[in-house]
Amino acid sequence: MVSLYSLLSTRPILRLLIVVGLSASAVPSNAADGSRCLAMAGTPPGAIPVGYRPATLSKNEVQITYVTHATFRIESADGTTIATDYAGFAGAGPLPDVVTMNHAHETHFTYLPNPKIKHVLRGWNPAGGPARHNLKVGDFLIRNVPTDIRNWIGEREKDGNSIFIFEVAGLCIGHLGHLHHELAPEDLAHIGQLDIVMAPVDGSMTLDHESMVRTLKVLKARLIIPMHAFGPTSLAAFLQRMGTKFALHDTEKSTVVVSADKLPSTPTIMVMPEASIGFSWD
Repeated sequence: MVSLYSLLSTRPILRLLIVVGLSASAVPSNAADGSRCLAMAGTPPGAIPVGYRPATLSKNEVQITYVTHATFRIESADGTTIATDYAGFAGAGPLPDVVTMNHAHETHFTYLPNPKIKHVLRGWNPAGGPARHNLKVGDFLIRNVPTDIRNWIGEREKDGNSIFIFEVAGLCIGHLGHLHHELAPEDLAHIGQLDIVMAPVDGSMTLDHESMVRTLKVLKARLIIPMHAFGPTSLAAFLQRMGTKFALHDTEKSTVVVSADKLPSTPTIMVMPEASIGFSWD
C-alpha cells in the first residue's frame, strides 16, 4: 500500500487516486419532471473510470475532464459539452454548449461569457431570489439546487450558490459549486440520489473538511471527485479525514469515461490532476 503522504509529496502534480470506502443507498425525495435522480430509490447506479479517451462515446458513457479549480468538461455521446463553474475558459476543445457559474469568487464565473455559448446558467439570480434551472440540452437534463454562501464581509447571502445536477447516460452527476454549509433535509430532497459528485475540498474558503466529509457521507454518491483543493496539503487532509482504510491507486489521467453499468462494489474517491495544458480561452 502506497502512503498518501509519500504519493502526494513526490509528485509535481496531483495524480489520479482511487479510494474505496463508504456505503451507498438512495436518498428519498419527490420526483421532478424527467429527473432520474429524484425518481430513483434504492436502484444501484454505476460509474467506472477508464484511463483513455475512446474515439467515440457510446450512449451509455459520459466523458469527464478536470480542467482546473472547479471547472470540469462533461461530454456526452451526442457531442453535447458542459463546462462547470466557468470563469472564461473551459479547457481544450470546442466551445461548450452549456456553462454553469457560481459567484462566490471571480474564479467561478465571468461577467462576459462568450456570446456564442448557447446556454449560460448562473447559480444565482441577479434579480434576486433563487436561480431556477431545469432544461434538456442534447443528452443532458440539467437542473440546480440553490444554496447559501458567505459574502466577502462574512454575511450570509441566501441562494448565492447552486449545486448543479447533470443527468446523462443513466448517471446523476452533481457539482457542489462553492458550497458553504452542510445540506438541510430539504436540500437533499431536491438533490435526490447522485452517482457522481464533484466536491470542493480546500477546507477553508468552502466547507471545512469535517463538514464536507459529513456532507459526502450523507449524499452517498458512488464516485466522488475532489476539486478546489489548495495544493497537496489540503487534499491530503481531506483524504485523511475520509478514513485510513481506503485503497489507493495512482494514475496521471485528467480525463475519464464513466458509465452506469459497471459500478464498483463500494463507492470511490477519484482525485484527478488538472489538465494544465491545452487551455482554450473562450
